[in-house]
Amino acid sequence: MTTPTAALPSHREEPPAMLLDRIADTCLGLVRLGPLLILVGICIVFTVLSPYFLTVENFANVGLASSIVALLAIGQLFVIITAGIDLSIGSLIALTSIIGALWVRGYGLSLGWLMIPTMILVGIGAGLINGLLFVKGRIPHPFLPTLGMLMAAQGAALVVSGGTPIDGMPSLVQFFGSGRVGPVPAAVLLVFVAAVLAYIALNKLTWGQWVKAIGGNRESAVRVGVPVAGVLISVYAVSGFFASIAAIVVSGQSNSAYPTAGVNQEMYAIAAVIIGGASFFGGRGTILGTIVGAVILGVIQNGLNLLNVNSDWQYIALGVIVVIAVELDVVRVSLERRVRVSRAIASEAH
Repeated sequence: MTTPTAALPSHREEPPAMLLDRIADTCLGLVRLGPLLILVGICIVFTVLSPYFLTVENFANVGLASSIVALLAIGQLFVIITAGIDLSIGSLIALTSIIGALWVRGYGLSLGWLMIPTMILVGIGAGLINGLLFVKGRIPHPFLPTLGMLMAAQGAALVVSGGTPIDGMPSLVQFFGSGRVGPVPAAVLLVFVAAVLAYIALNKLTWGQWVKAIGGNRESAVRVGVPVAGVLISVYAVSGFFASIAAIVVSGQSNSAYPTAGVNQEMYAIAAVIIGGASFFGGRGTILGTIVGAVILGVIQNGLNLLNVNSDWQYIALGVIVVIAVELDVVRVSLERRVRVSRAIASEAH
């Protein structure tokens, strides 16, 4: 009589393909956390190198320094998600602040409160012109109309102001630029409110889903009934709106409106969006990632200043971070494609 053999627990080695897919999935998760990991790493480096970095007051300074780029970047994000770009936002800071400040120069501080709505209307109007030129003018890429607006807004700010600053801003503008609520700069609170509203618009409203759909595949968006022309025009108006909000902070910080305000700020805003994980190909980007990208730029600038590093090196550091962010985006796309194909094959096998 044969003694029955005890059943051994079945154990099969994981196929190499499945192991690679698990590794790819893990790497993808790390890449998606890339902006946050970069920020943490930079903060650790500056904490080690400078005893003044990890202080409440310095964090307030970082928040204040990051606020202008963060506001511009939030508006730029909506444009980039549609696979567009807005080069005019830096110049719109100068134009909106100069035109708004004319209330102060012409009518005195008694009507100073009109500065803020005037700036907002000018910013939205300029954004609408950008969108209309791009969509209705059938210009092949938004680079061209927004580049034209950049130069036109710079020139208009110089002409209207006579090339000289307008000093003495209303108290409300000064508050948003340099005021504080306890230890927190008012500009940081303004960014927080703007980020929450932008998050709701992008993720909770149908309009935000349309923005993502256009960036993901414009032809498909047209087929499912998305009002592509209207949405594209609106995102440039939104970008102009946030440029005017950034102009309020700039004017408040300097207590003046000046025609060279905002120079090159559009480059920092675009860098913040890309560092934050958005894709130049459109269809991808988050408000949180964009804020993280803006804070990264602010931390780099602040940390190098604390270390008395020449400002020229700041541009090199920022350029390196942007290249790393773009490369992370390329890696992410490749990993996502591999994971998607692998999961499709696995579902067919089952």
